[in-house]
Amino acid sequence: MPRVKNGSQSNAKRKKLFSITKGYWGRKKNVYRRAREAFLKSLSNAFRDRRAKKRQFRRLWIVRINAAARLNGMSYSTLMNGLRKAGINVNRKMLADLAVHDQVVFAGIAEKAREALGR
Repeated sequence: MPRVKNGSQSNAKRKKLFSITKGYWGRKKNVYRRAREAFLKSLSNAFRDRRAKKRQFRRLWIVRINAAARLNGMSYSTLMNGLRKAGINVNRKMLADLAVHDQVVFAGIAEKAREALGR
């Protein structure tokens, strides 16, 4: 019985991995063991950072809303409380977009929130 070494499959597997790790620095691009370690680490980083990205964007939106709210004489928390009491359901992403691109509309929304709070 002849010996089977799986040469073509091994070569294809290595070639595929090296094409994925092309552009990595140092031995991580051309040494199979280091390339595999780097590739697996990059997958775990990507998984983690897809979730972190959502947190970072929410933080950015809150910062922008707070800055625009303070220009209208209220804090972020009072604005959000007023919006909730006024029954205005606008998410933070849209509020942040209005705060940056359309300050007149944002000022109107802030005024509605102020009225709902009775101030």
